[in-house]
Amino acid sequence: MRLAGAAARRVWTVELRPHPGGPALVCIRCTARTPPVQAASARSAALTHLACHARADALPAHLRTCQCRAQGCLWHPRHRGCAGPVLLALTRDASGRVWRLADTCAACAAATDNTAVVPDTVLGRPQLSASLSAAGRRARRPVADEDVRVREMLTYLASALPRSTSPGARLLALQCALRANTRGCVRLPSGLLRGMRLHGRAEVWEELAHGSWLRPPDLRAARVEVQLLDAAVRDQAPGRAARRRAAHWAFQPWPMAVRGATPPAVRLVALALAAHLSPSSAHHTVDMDVLARLCGHSPHQTVELLDRLVVTRALASWHHDRDTDEVAWQLASQHPRPTAPCKYRTMPRIG
Repeated sequence: MRLAGAAARRVWTVELRPHPGGPALVCIRCTARTPPVQAASARSAALTHLACHARADALPAHLRTCQCRAQGCLWHPRHRGCAGPVLLALTRDASGRVWRLADTCAACAAATDNTAVVPDTVLGRPQLSASLSAAGRRARRPVADEDVRVREMLTYLASALPRSTSPGARLLALQCALRANTRGCVRLPSGLLRGMRLHGRAEVWEELAHGSWLRPPDLRAARVEVQLLDAAVRDQAPGRAARRRAAHWAFQPWPMAVRGATPPAVRLVALALAAHLSPSSAHHTVDMDVLARLCGHSPHQTVELLDRLVVTRALASWHHDRDTDEVAWQLASQHPRPTAPCKYRTMPRIG
């Protein structure tokens, strides 16, 4: 039984305030003043600062409570009430100057605008505890969990990238984040970019650079090398080899199959669905709000893209329950799982 008053307050907020020497990071939990940061890396500095607080104030899952409920659920419009597990939710205001990280139940996190769940693999943990938890995951789940890593990274990018980021840029950011080393450096095979139909597409790199997420590469070079500016993606667990396998799977997300000429918007929705497949059922579900947020679309746009997946026979059918806001779908057929790493020649064909 939990003692009265024992619940810890796990809410951290930082604000980026204008300053002559660069934006100043202000945290109400910290007494010491932080030096000004570069404008291009201000957002990464804010997220890194929040992650440090969360690591320092770590609590067992059974002691964590919904901080939104403790505030009277003032962070979102009225909904059906608190429900689901307590998660770490990252929220930013409309201007991107104020960022909040807090323990929030799944229902409150889904109802709060500009909010994404921050998974443990992105938050980063001390090396020893990361190694122990990774070993525990391997013991409990003997099969590959590339879909979980992709789902978690899509969730993070939904908050880290501007909402206006195009589907092609989001798919590119996902590959970069999963392939980055501890210094934030990424080397992308030219075949990968050709397979994604993004080879030579300077505009998608400019989108990510405009959001101060990376430095645009020299596309004239034989090998595309990128420097990520988001510090949060440098401190990930598990290791890089597991994340590279997840990046391979994201390029060819079994059992969802789409044609090579499929537009990035449709491929992104297919990937988000594949990352939410239920291994124990032929019918799969995900909240429409979650699906739209992961893809940067409105629910109306998501409806049209789901219809296109039915037309291309990637899905047999889908249905939106407006009472629960759940999207249920069924795959058209089960495709054989690839047995060898994809060589990025082309996207798989169906039919």
